[in-house]
Amino acid sequence: MNLLLSHMLSEAAPGQVPGLSRFFKTGPGQYGEGDKFLGIKVPVTRKVVKACWRLTGPSDLEECIASEYHEVRLAALLALIEHFKHAGTGLGKEECVRFYLSHTDRINNWDLVDLSCYPLLGEWLLDKDRQILYDLARSGKTLWEQRIGIVSTMAFIRHGELEDTFKIADILLHHPHDLIHKAVGWLLREAGKKDKNALEAWLKPRYASMPRTMLRYAIERFPEAERREYLSGIR
Repeated sequence: MNLLLSHMLSEAAPGQVPGLSRFFKTGPGQYGEGDKFLGIKVPVTRKVVKACWRLTGPSDLEECIASEYHEVRLAALLALIEHFKHAGTGLGKEECVRFYLSHTDRINNWDLVDLSCYPLLGEWLLDKDRQILYDLARSGKTLWEQRIGIVSTMAFIRHGELEDTFKIADILLHHPHDLIHKAVGWLLREAGKKDKNALEAWLKPRYASMPRTMLRYAIERFPEAERREYLSGIR
């Protein structure tokens, strides 16, 4: 019996479905087109995962990540992260990473990316070659794989390593999608919290031509006067 799946299904809240469907843009032509929801909010999903992950094996994760329901796929990813964090009591770290990378087609919305990639893939790559993130950013098969490429660098930023964030931001600098603009701007902002001078050095030759949303996110923590200068193009 797949306890993770059964517990998630038992938490379904149909009254929440319309709001979640609108929030995650599941309408025709939108980035989440066709996705289905159970109406379960993230704190509830985390509670279920905390209770069940130790009893969730590879076949259970396979069943959950293949689910038509968004929240069940999220539960699979959060359980995978728990296995990764507690390697030795269940799946090994490398096994978790292989599973993750072989199921990126099921990681198909921004929250699924953002809640999973850096605690797992980013942490795994802290002491390894990071070329895979450049490959994902440059030639990922989907918008979501490209987003994994930049958001995974959050793990590096938290360890004071900013170079990969800036380099991958360059790859995605003129990406056409707003969700990539937001992700890159967010990671640039986080890098700037560690080293504002490094962020400004990166911005100086780029800010005038970079997407407006990306720039706004990147400079969100700057003093108001500096933000106005960047946004008016006179910095």
